[in-house]
Amino acid sequence: MSDYDSAQTGSPTGAYQQYVTVRIGPQLFGLPIQTVHEVFAPDSITRVPLAPPAIAGVLNLRGRIVTMLNMRCLLGLPPAEGKGMAVGIEYEGEAFGLMIDDVGEVLGLDGAKREANPANLESRWASVAAGVHRLSGGLMLILNVELVLRGAVAGQPQLAVSGF
Repeated sequence: MSDYDSAQTGSPTGAYQQYVTVRIGPQLFGLPIQTVHEVFAPDSITRVPLAPPAIAGVLNLRGRIVTMLNMRCLLGLPPAEGKGMAVGIEYEGEAFGLMIDDVGEVLGLDGAKREANPANLESRWASVAAGVHRLSGGLMLILNVELVLRGAVAGQPQLAVSGF
């Protein structure tokens, strides 16, 4: 596995891996820090006609067109109350914004303590998780950014989550 692949899936390339923590609905996710370009408050999202429901639209962010993915919709969750935040990601030369509920902190976690998805993990979470870390107070799922964005690039982000 290359360093690029491991950065996308959250696989450790060294002793510690850093994650930007985000909340989507009730679940805490960790995004490998190498995949995150910026965090911003989305404003003036323009809907795209005939786009799948998970594509909230596009916006102009400092002169660059960013495709906004609604992670709640992608995961089958009800719409959020309030505006939320977005995490800027680059994938195959395109800019994406993952719309999330809240951004937390950056955590440095021991890669050796990362575990596979538990067998009883709900399917909507397991389909986008590249493993878990046990934290005091619950599980942090490692978001498989490549899987989510690969579906978006193909024009069918709903395929990134099996079973929906």
